[in-house]
Amino acid sequence: MALLEARRRGLILPTHSSNAPSPSEPWQRYQSVAEGIGCPTDQVENFRRAGLVLFKKQLHASALARQCDLPDGPTELGYGGMRGPGKSFWLLAQIAADDCQRCPGLKALILRKVLKSAKESFEDLRRQVLKNVPHEYHAGTGVLNFPNGSRIILGHYKDERDVDTYLGLEYDVIGIEEATTLTKSKCDVIGTCNRTSRSDWRPRTYSTTNPGGIGHGWYKQKFVEPYRSGKETETRFIPASVYDNKATNPEYVKKLEGLTGWLRRAWLEGDWDIAAGQFFTTFRREVHVIQPFDIPANWDMWCALDYGFTHYTSVHLLAQSGEGTVYVVDEHGERRWLPRRHVPAIKEMVERHGRTIGSLKQFVAGPDVFARTRPEQTIAEEYESLGIKLRPANDGRINGAGEFLSRLGDPDSDIPSSLLIFERCGRLIETIPDLQHDPHRPEDVLKVDCDEDGSGGDDAYDSCRYGLMAARKREIRFHRL
Repeated sequence: MALLEARRRGLILPTHSSNAPSPSEPWQRYQSVAEGIGCPTDQVENFRRAGLVLFKKQLHASALARQCDLPDGPTELGYGGMRGPGKSFWLLAQIAADDCQRCPGLKALILRKVLKSAKESFEDLRRQVLKNVPHEYHAGTGVLNFPNGSRIILGHYKDERDVDTYLGLEYDVIGIEEATTLTKSKCDVIGTCNRTSRSDWRPRTYSTTNPGGIGHGWYKQKFVEPYRSGKETETRFIPASVYDNKATNPEYVKKLEGLTGWLRRAWLEGDWDIAAGQFFTTFRREVHVIQPFDIPANWDMWCALDYGFTHYTSVHLLAQSGEGTVYVVDEHGERRWLPRRHVPAIKEMVERHGRTIGSLKQFVAGPDVFARTRPEQTIAEEYESLGIKLRPANDGRINGAGEFLSRLGDPDSDIPSSLLIFERCGRLIETIPDLQHDPHRPEDVLKVDCDEDGSGGDDAYDSCRYGLMAARKREIRFHRL
């Protein structure tokens, strides 16, 4: 069956099969494709013995799983990003049919979100993936045992606290399904259990997920952004869609294609720049983020600052064309810095664009820097003593959010934008898609602080918002892309 299906599809993306193929020309061709993707011969053989013929994206993920063996290879893989690419199938196939078979005595943990039919769905999945793999499964304990001593502990969680049941133990490999349903702190704690005393195994974690959920922001920052920028070190991200899964029934594909709004962008298109409750739904990286260019000398330029110490002090340099389009040209953002350390960095940022602090149209800041909360200088007075005179920004949150939203335009409705962001402004670009509606004031953006590691927060948005409210409002002619 597997070879017939592989032959029918040209050995490009054959369907999964529970019948082990026998050596033949079609299988050799499939093996050549798999090895060309990067799967070593023994890995392809493990899948062959299990009767598994994976899709190209799944093979790519498995090839990266083998790179985890290397001293400088990744330690965490993220797979998916859209609905229906066979994520759960790949996760169990990789751990059970490859990892556990090649390393006797391996101990693995797979964490699955509890759903209404969780046990039934896993039983179906187990029969698909492990039909030709000798094993014993104890449904009561959720443990899969293999003849070579390897085992998989199947962990279910409904709430985050349920995960604590599996903490404090040692697992050679951990698989997490629906990772964005967990907070960063909980996943960090799970990661402390991914360790080994073996000399023949390098610990690794595999995760599968879709955009959205409480963990959307941290997962995007940890896996998706390094993938986008080509700067992956300890992580690898493998985006896959329902179109990569040739075994998916056409009716399911049509259901996804029939979705609208954020659900379509998240579940069908795998767009990590959108999530449920997102405030700036019209932000598009491919529209609003542009390559830097030299700002003409006759354009207005100014800076905006949002103060923080435990949180970030965020500064943006903005410019406005004669037509009224605002460009966010550069940014500075650091935490736990004093003003005397920020000021030289801010001056350097401005000077690399051919301006000086004194030549700027203005330098606005949020109201907290002008508050006299200490007996000595206010923060604004300290900045002024160091060469930067700050002026109070228009800090109206609802008006600021409205101005930000208005300048983004609406690409889907052919409403042009009057706000463009240079790609060097990484914190701002990452922040905008993650901002949510305030449930108590829907016209406002929900206030959120960065975590103890400095991840997340809305500081970059606040400083940019101050900057937009300081832009020239008269005779604006929108920039059409």
